[in-house]
Amino acid sequence: MKKIVIKVNINCQICKTEVLKAVTKLTGIDKVSVDGEKGMLTIVGDVDPVLVVRNLKKIGKVPEIISVGPPKPPEYCEEFKFRECRPCPPSCRECQLIFTSYPYNDGRTCSIL
Repeated sequence: MKKIVIKVNINCQICKTEVLKAVTKLTGIDKVSVDGEKGMLTIVGDVDPVLVVRNLKKIGKVPEIISVGPPKPPEYCEEFKFRECRPCPPSCRECQLIFTSYPYNDGRTCSIL
């Protein structure tokens, strides 16, 4: 899994659509985003950057690879933070079955068996 950032000239909505069509034909892509104002194409997935550049050149674009690296890890969502840590309740000696419940900030709980 890698994040590829490519600079490509995107003048209008038609150009943006052509770029997206050319790139999404490739396999192994998980996420594609285009910033028309900055002229940046960002691709996340298991795809060869050379193949991306080749497809963009086929439609008459002049791509420039800015970076290739690992994607950012997803940000931790504050909504799912637990209010408190509690010890697990005792379990049955035969099957080691444990039941616990974690409360969320909005009043909901998550029960794990």
